[in-house]
Amino acid sequence: MKRFIVIGLALFLFFSCDVGDDGPDFNLELLPIEIVEIPDEFELGEVYAITVSYFKPSTCHTFREFYYLKENNERTVAVINYEYLNNSCEELENELVEATFNFIVTSNGSYIFKFWQGEDSNGENQYLTIEVPVID
Repeated sequence: MKRFIVIGLALFLFFSCDVGDDGPDFNLELLPIEIVEIPDEFELGEVYAITVSYFKPSTCHTFREFYYLKENNERTVAVINYEYLNNSCEELENELVEATFNFIVTSNGSYIFKFWQGEDSNGENQYLTIEVPVID
C-alpha cells in the first residue's frame, strides 16, 4: 500500500510540473546616471543620503536596486532597472527619475565615488568621478 502511495505521489508531482515556462518575463538593465546630489564633505560616523537621477527609457522600466562595489575608499555605483518584456510598453523621452541610497561614513581620508554613465563608442565604461573628503 505504501508503495502505491509513493508511486502515486511521484506521478502527481511529475505531471503537475509546468515544462512550458520560458523563463523570466523581464531583463535587468544598467541605466546611465545623469545627475548626482552628494555633499561636498562628510563627517566621520554620519549617514548621508546620496541621490542620483537617470532617464527612464520606457514605461516597462522600474528601479530594482543599486549596483554598489566597495574597494577600500572607492565606491562604484550604477542603477539597475527591471525591463519588463511585454508589448504594451511606451517609449519615454526625457523622463528623469531619482533614486537614493544612504551612505555611512566609516573611515577617514576621502571617498572616491564612480557613478556609471554608460559606455563610449569603444565599449569602455565611463564614470562621473567625485571625491568627497572626510572632516573631523
